[in-house]
Amino acid sequence: MNAPAAPPLRIPRVRPGTAGRLTLWLGVAANVVVVNTLLVLSPYPASSGPFVLGRFLGVHAAMVMALQLLLIARLPWFDRRIGMDRLTAWHRWTGFTLIWTVLAHATCMVIGLSMMSGLSITGQLDDLVTTWKGVLWAMIAAGLLVSIGIVSARFARRRLAYETWHLLHLGTYVAVLLALTHQIAVGTTFTASTFATAYWWTLWGLALGAVLAGRVLLPLWRNLRHRFRVTRVVPESDNVVSIHITGRHLDRLPAQAGQFFLWRFLSRDRWWQTNPFSLSTAPDGRSLRLTAKAVGTGSATLPRVRVGTRVFAEGPYGAFTALHRTRPATLLVAGGVGVTPIRSLLESLDGHIVVLYRVRSVTDAVLADELRTLADARGAELRLITGPSRPVPPTGPILGPDHLVELVPDIRERDVFVCGPPGMTAAVLHSLRQLRVPRRQVHSERFGLAG
Repeated sequence: MNAPAAPPLRIPRVRPGTAGRLTLWLGVAANVVVVNTLLVLSPYPASSGPFVLGRFLGVHAAMVMALQLLLIARLPWFDRRIGMDRLTAWHRWTGFTLIWTVLAHATCMVIGLSMMSGLSITGQLDDLVTTWKGVLWAMIAAGLLVSIGIVSARFARRRLAYETWHLLHLGTYVAVLLALTHQIAVGTTFTASTFATAYWWTLWGLALGAVLAGRVLLPLWRNLRHRFRVTRVVPESDNVVSIHITGRHLDRLPAQAGQFFLWRFLSRDRWWQTNPFSLSTAPDGRSLRLTAKAVGTGSATLPRVRVGTRVFAEGPYGAFTALHRTRPATLLVAGGVGVTPIRSLLESLDGHIVVLYRVRSVTDAVLADELRTLADARGAELRLITGPSRPVPPTGPILGPDHLVELVPDIRERDVFVCGPPGMTAAVLHSLRQLRVPRRQVHSERFGLAG
């Protein structure tokens, strides 16, 4: 059965991802200019070299801290264009930059003031703590940031449950408030002029307001409006389950195929657990469906979720959507349970579609029957690729460049959406680079909790 001809694909002059990044980084650049201008216009008399450097680092640390809040605020406009995975990665590296900047700021200020006052380093530290307003709070804030940085390092993060890590990470907001009191008390660029004061209050107001709006008010409003509830729990295999969810006014929920939610099932044994699961069907305005594999302590309890359970859902999140298409034809590459967003994209995309579904064996092919039915209805090609990853066949890896171009000869003329285990996704992206598929046509996203 052939699908009807698709209308010409309309591609905006500025791609959504480019628009998101440009908006963010041009905003950062504008703030860098303002901050440095304020620094130059508010000189400190009789300053030593380390003190001047310390002031420079201090005001930039304040700006980076505000950027930290914006990156993790989960604002829908940025999330749809950039993706939570990239925003979270930038937040992570900006966080480590912030920690080193704060430590360098404190070190330079102590040394610089010691040179100016003639006091020893320990004497200068004692003077700062006992006579300078807000310095003690700033030292506590620095200690909190360093502690959070340690538990956010990979070696520690992998050993902590998300809920534990998230609870500890809330200390960041305490550090921000303590740092703000320090800046108000002794920051000369904060009080140098009416404009300077207005600028800093506006910057902090926008940063904190973005977090409040994106992380608290918007999720609360959506859940009060839609009142999500479980209607069906359907086993798909021995360790995979689909959960159907309904609610009120779902036609007004701005969800797209390929996106995911952070789901919290409000039962006695799971209300405190949050898990990221993609939509496994395209939103139809009547219900939502997630399909998950029992791979951890959180998802292992999903088959026991009862019909009627209330659900608190945060989202939708993610840039793994048709919004980023650049070509009329599409290649969808799925691995394992990563097929869930691929299945929803297959349901919603137009144009000619090829689906490559990589699994170890046919029995591991979750939702395979649904994929075949959808592919037949939409005139798409579905190819199930089975077999062990190793040993590597003589002709190269199963999803290596030679096999990909054999399976999809016009691969360079297609958008490619890839979702699967990290190793498989990395291998496919490497093959696409070897095949010189334009970067703008390649779309992948790490579906996970921020952090």
